[in-house]
Amino acid sequence: MHRRLHGRGALFDVEPAGLIPRIVGLRPYQHRAHPLEHPGELPFVVLTGARGLGKSAVLAELRDAYKGHTPVALVDCAEAQFTAAPAERPAESWSPVAQALLVVAEQLAEPVTGAGRITFPRLMSGLVAVAAGGWGDADSERIRREVERILLLNESGSWISGFAGRWAGKVAAKVVAAATGTGPLVSGAIEATLESIAEGFASRRHQKASVWYRTYPNAGGHAQRGLILLSGHFRAGGTSREHAERYLVRALLADLTEAYAGVLPRMQRLGRPLVLVDNAGTGPGPGLLDAVLRDRADGVADQVAFVAGLRGDGRELLRNGVRRELAEVARRTAWAPDAAVPSSRALLVALPPLSPDDTLHLVATPAAPQLPHAVHRLTGGNPLGIAVLAEAAAQHPDRAGALGDLLTAEVRLTEDGPAAPVYRELLDRLVPQDRLDELTVLAAAHDHDSACALAEALLADDFGPADVRALQSRLAGEGLPVVPGQFVGDPFVRTLLLLRLHLRDPDHGGWRTAHETLVAYYTDDRPDERARFRLHHQLALGRTESAVAHLRDTFPVLDTRGWLRTLRFVASAPYFHAHDAEGRDFTGHGDRRAAVALGRTDAAQQVPDGVDPVLHLRVRRLLHAVWHLTDPLVLPDPKVGDRLRFELEQLSNLRPAGNALLWRASRDWPAAALAGRPPADPEDDEGDEGDDERSGVA
Repeated sequence: MHRRLHGRGALFDVEPAGLIPRIVGLRPYQHRAHPLEHPGELPFVVLTGARGLGKSAVLAELRDAYKGHTPVALVDCAEAQFTAAPAERPAESWSPVAQALLVVAEQLAEPVTGAGRITFPRLMSGLVAVAAGGWGDADSERIRREVERILLLNESGSWISGFAGRWAGKVAAKVVAAATGTGPLVSGAIEATLESIAEGFASRRHQKASVWYRTYPNAGGHAQRGLILLSGHFRAGGTSREHAERYLVRALLADLTEAYAGVLPRMQRLGRPLVLVDNAGTGPGPGLLDAVLRDRADGVADQVAFVAGLRGDGRELLRNGVRRELAEVARRTAWAPDAAVPSSRALLVALPPLSPDDTLHLVATPAAPQLPHAVHRLTGGNPLGIAVLAEAAAQHPDRAGALGDLLTAEVRLTEDGPAAPVYRELLDRLVPQDRLDELTVLAAAHDHDSACALAEALLADDFGPADVRALQSRLAGEGLPVVPGQFVGDPFVRTLLLLRLHLRDPDHGGWRTAHETLVAYYTDDRPDERARFRLHHQLALGRTESAVAHLRDTFPVLDTRGWLRTLRFVASAPYFHAHDAEGRDFTGHGDRRAAVALGRTDAAQQVPDGVDPVLHLRVRRLLHAVWHLTDPLVLPDPKVGDRLRFELEQLSNLRPAGNALLWRASRDWPAAALAGRPPADPEDDEGDEGDDERSGVA
């Protein structure tokens, strides 16, 4: 049974079995076999989704669930070891894929219950041939180190026995001799490797492995020639290297197949070996995926269970992959590949956000019973966001009553790690770090053009419209939703970025400049059509007068549905701070919105001449009520919810034509806010008004 994850039972469940036990053939955390759903060809499972949806957490849980029970390896393709060759190793003899294969094989070789180590003679021979291509000017000690690590893949027991050391010394001696002119360097290393296999192992299985490269294209039935060709193709780079890497992947899978062949191994080994590939869209990931899928499409069978994590929806990398929602694979996959299309061998499973019930299990604090609903509303069910906020609430129970306070509190996510503000910890994991500063500014924008206006005012001169468009495409490619009217479509990520923008300068100068830039942008061109955007940004600066005046003056004449949408959009302005009497943001604390919504400041208000004071104050209270209740950083206040209901009821009496819509909103909006949901368009059971407004941004 999965131990730390919530909402992922479709992957881990035992009775009835979830996806992974059916693919691996083994119950998680148990050395008990389970019937295979795909006993022949199996799908390459790819978990998809945006950052923070738990792909890495699932893969880590799978490693823990099967470690010691079946051979398992986890490789994170985003790690630094896959970005560049070690300083002493020439680039022509190293690649991310070759490095990943070495790391994977080292983990798969570990003994498991009922069975000893797996050896990798085919992969070992190929990796030695590749490494030998970079030994032209190497010293014997460096050669020995590189060779010894590779040769340990063929050790069935402890290398302390000395065999691997003696073997590495023999190969190193041959290479050094070749380098000094007594023979070809690469062929000398390969010859020593093949001779060592023949001398060191008498079993038929190892002897078969020593001649496996006879079938390499143009090898003419000679294993040594096959390995020399492999080394040459690898050094050549480009498609030639991809060809060689594909054979190295095939060598790994052939070694694993050999380990499960015969009656005794099948009796000793339960389930399939499991290879977990995190961040499969980077580093060695695409090469590994392509090699496995192409070989399977070509009929080169293997019985290895692959599960990968891929940022985004995978359409660019796996265009023809079979797609399923997580709930759809809970009991069966209904997967069948297209014989002619390699990428159809992939089964892409989209990880969904967590539900409110899942959040309730993760976030529990008696001091703030509304916190789980508020956390779910803020994060949209993002597992990373929920987990980090839950940890912050546990470390700072005194701040659990306000999510804004939790986001700025310092949290320590690991026992020996540094403490940092919650919002920074989240942004470090949820957005591309190389574009964090640009995204911090552009999060205030609504589309490409407004983003360009912000870039011109606040970003470097070399960050122009093409860079804005590229960044927006990158966000979409990484799985963030594309939402009309918002440059950053994910509300949780946008909230974090805007909080960073507000806190970046001690005097909030960047925050003011960004919103003032957008106020000017939406004033200069078609001011009437773009009024809601201008008012939204004025409200973000604490300037409420224009918004109140616009909503008051348009209430009698504007289509009711359009008016409600304008109210909702304007009141979605971010509020991270207190405002002074003149409406300017400052560094103090406090939230005056509830007091305004409840009418506590009415007496001090000076109503403009010539307007209806009752309507003016009612609209002012209503604006602040919606602003407060829909703020994702504030726990919903039932008193403000009751006031919202009352104000909308009263307005419905003033608009007979829109009475049904206003009355329905008076019921739906407070209920949604208190339940942690955003307000939606009210339904009108007595006839729909304002169909022409349905395309408006709200």
